[in-house]
Amino acid sequence: MQEHIQPQHVPVKVYRTSERLTVAAPMPGLEPENIVVEVTGDGRLVLRGELRAAFKDEKQVLADEWNPGPYHREVALPAPVNGEMANVTYNNGVLVVVSPVAERTQPARLLLEPVGPIRGERVGNVGHDVRPTTTAEHQAARAAVRTRAGGVANPHGL
Repeated sequence: MQEHIQPQHVPVKVYRTSERLTVAAPMPGLEPENIVVEVTGDGRLVLRGELRAAFKDEKQVLADEWNPGPYHREVALPAPVNGEMANVTYNNGVLVVVSPVAERTQPARLLLEPVGPIRGERVGNVGHDVRPTTTAEHQAARAAVRTRAGGVANPHGL
C-alpha cells in the first residue's frame, strides 16, 4: 500500500526587470519529465513536480525529513507575461522560469526537454530582443559556438 504524500509548498524568489519576469523555485529530486509549468490566463504561474519514485518495501526508512516531490506552488504574477515565449530551466534541483513582460498575459503549458540526466530546459525565446526559438535550435546554436571555440560540443549540454 503506497502512502499518499501531500504536495509540498515551494518557496520562490521573484525578480523583475523592465523586460523580464523571473521566478526561481527549489524543487530537488525531480527529473525534467516530472515538471509542468503553466502560465494561466488570469495571471498566475503554476509550478508542479510529480513524485519520481517512492521507496519500495525493500528499504526501512529511518528518517524522513523531506521528499523529492510532489511539489505544487501557484504564484500571482506581478505583471502580465508572454507564457509561450518563456524559457524554463531545471538544474541542480532549481526550477527557473524567465518570461518576457507583455501587454497582456499569454497563457501556456510549458514542459521541459531533458538535456542531461537531471537537467532540462524549454526555450521559448533567444536573446535580449525576445525572438522566438525552440529548444532544439537553441542547443544547435550552443553546440556551434562550442565547436567554433575549439571545444567539442557535448550532446547533453553539460
